[in-house]
Amino acid sequence: MFGIKEKIVIITGAAQGLGQGIAEVFAKQGAIVVPTDRAGVSLEETMAMCKKAGAFDVYAHELDITDPASINKAVADVKHRYGRIDILVNNAGRNHPKHSEEITEELWDSVMDVNLKGSFFMTQAVLPVMKEQKKGRILFTSSVAGLVAREHQVPYCASKGAVDAMLRTLAYDYAAFGITVNAVAPCFAMTELTKTRLEDPSYRSMVLGMIPVGRLVEPSEVGAVFAFLASEEAAMITGQTIVIDGGWTIW
Repeated sequence: MFGIKEKIVIITGAAQGLGQGIAEVFAKQGAIVVPTDRAGVSLEETMAMCKKAGAFDVYAHELDITDPASINKAVADVKHRYGRIDILVNNAGRNHPKHSEEITEELWDSVMDVNLKGSFFMTQAVLPVMKEQKKGRILFTSSVAGLVAREHQVPYCASKGAVDAMLRTLAYDYAAFGITVNAVAPCFAMTELTKTRLEDPSYRSMVLGMIPVGRLVEPSEVGAVFAFLASEEAAMITGQTIVIDGGWTIW
């Protein structure tokens, strides 16, 4: 479908949820998939899904994006193994819904360290590789929460809004090197991050009431947009946040 066959793609937070769905879509397009997640989190299921889907190769790697040493080791290992890094998907995310008056500094930092700071330093680590290649695709998992309010989710909404602003500057700074930088901003999908809340009938009803098409987004639908933005066909798209929300943000 898209020109990503045999491209090397690193995906953070790929053990489950959207990251796993994104990895599977890239595998179906014949990419070389490098799913990553923090220590103690199994990537076996993601690896099996990718192999079954037809990935050219799968190379799982431990990676904690809050740890610069872990970031640098993973990037160096992938570069050593394959000689290049074509695509980075900054998908790892964290959310701790809490009333604004109950947010502690620790909670604030834990969300920002993953969603914003970690994604930036992960990006920083691959930039020299992509500059040397004179080509690359850097992608972020953003959210409609970066565009519209979500109740009791100040750190999460702030982090996703900041990601959208950050990627525009990165896109400007690295366009001359053949590197595009974009984000995908989905509405709710049923993932481990959202499962507990969406299993509450009243909360699920509220969410579906905000989505004109009347359903949640599928991880495969999110993955398809990532695959397009990573492809040769999307070479002229940079600095953009592509919203996949069934109409949520048109209200």
